[in-house]
Amino acid sequence: MASILFANASVLDGQSKERREGHHVFVEGERIKEVSDRPLATDTAERTIDLAGRTLLPGLIDAHVHVKATHLDLSAINDVPITYMTANAGELMRAMLMRGFTSVRDAGGADRGMADAVEDGLLVGPRLFVSGLALTQTGGHADFRPRTATSNVITCACQASTEQLGRIADGIDECRRAARDELRKGAHQIKIMAGGGVASPTDPIWNTQYSAGEIRAVCEEAEAWRTYVLAHAYIPKAIIRAVENGVRTIEHGNLLDAEAAEVMAEHGAYLVPTSVTYRALRDHGREFGFPEASMQKLGDVLEVGMRAIETARDAGVRIGHGSDLLGECQVYQSDEFAIKAEVLGNHEAIRQATEVNAEILNMEGELGVVRAGALADLVVVDGDPLADIGLLAGQGAHMPAIMKGGRLFKDAL
Repeated sequence: MASILFANASVLDGQSKERREGHHVFVEGERIKEVSDRPLATDTAERTIDLAGRTLLPGLIDAHVHVKATHLDLSAINDVPITYMTANAGELMRAMLMRGFTSVRDAGGADRGMADAVEDGLLVGPRLFVSGLALTQTGGHADFRPRTATSNVITCACQASTEQLGRIADGIDECRRAARDELRKGAHQIKIMAGGGVASPTDPIWNTQYSAGEIRAVCEEAEAWRTYVLAHAYIPKAIIRAVENGVRTIEHGNLLDAEAAEVMAEHGAYLVPTSVTYRALRDHGREFGFPEASMQKLGDVLEVGMRAIETARDAGVRIGHGSDLLGECQVYQSDEFAIKAEVLGNHEAIRQATEVNAEILNMEGELGVVRAGALADLVVVDGDPLADIGLLAGQGAHMPAIMKGGRLFKDAL
């Protein structure tokens, strides 16, 4: 990794609501060494890049992806050999990086091996914060077995799970063991399914999943490893149960109401909306084979999601940035910015995908900022995304340079 000086940059991150014009950012190794509003005279820079007023952003962070969701019909993923799936996931991750996402949190499926493969340069993609296999109860959101499947001939529900994205765990002891096992295998955090979902065939949206005791057991195990639990949940009852028993981030939360938002704010929980996935499924789901039973569920969560974001904002809930796109729809990852900006404005949409998501990942000060000492994850944008949020879309077309850990993975300057 070379030492690089970015000169005459307009820096944009959560430290200011305006672009900081005329700044100079010196990168040495994998970190930012110095940021100044005056020209830096350094003899150690191997290369100087004059940005001529272009915007310099921290690397973008997506807090809800599924790199192994290579097909829109999740039940079909089980028929794909893991070797082929890994190769396909590698292409999906490369595309994410080329959109400016230098870090992503995988919300179920990817394991530590995939994260290490990226870290060691065997795969090109964002740095991965993996949840391992998501934990689901029998008949829960990650149980994709057909109704005709039976598990009455085995001794434990966990033996029935052959899913690529989740594992079945029922009862406090099984949940505790499953959480310990995923942490043993290297998960950065634990994902649970706390309510019904769209992509799963048999559980209605209004279904609550996992008891208070089961959720609490998983959260205790995560805390023992100095990490946290994220929970898939839509309805207020599921959200409140999850948060009151230790869950740190609520994923989706489309049916959030004022009471649930107040509970989240009181406990310091984060909301990670994923509005773009519902619009993508509405527009392209049938085209790419999304099951009809799941298409019918979309109406329950599609239009209410924006109101949930407003409710969370008004209650003072910290809001992160996620996409949750599946298979062929992953190309729409960056469209979440424009959707979020409709409610929160351009600056806040960007801040949530940088500074707030860094907090969620427990990487505050390391990621999501252009600051001395932070990891050198940086994105150069042609133009001002505060004026035009669309500059962050278009598969990275307006991003001539993308750096992760001090290495330029895209360099068209």
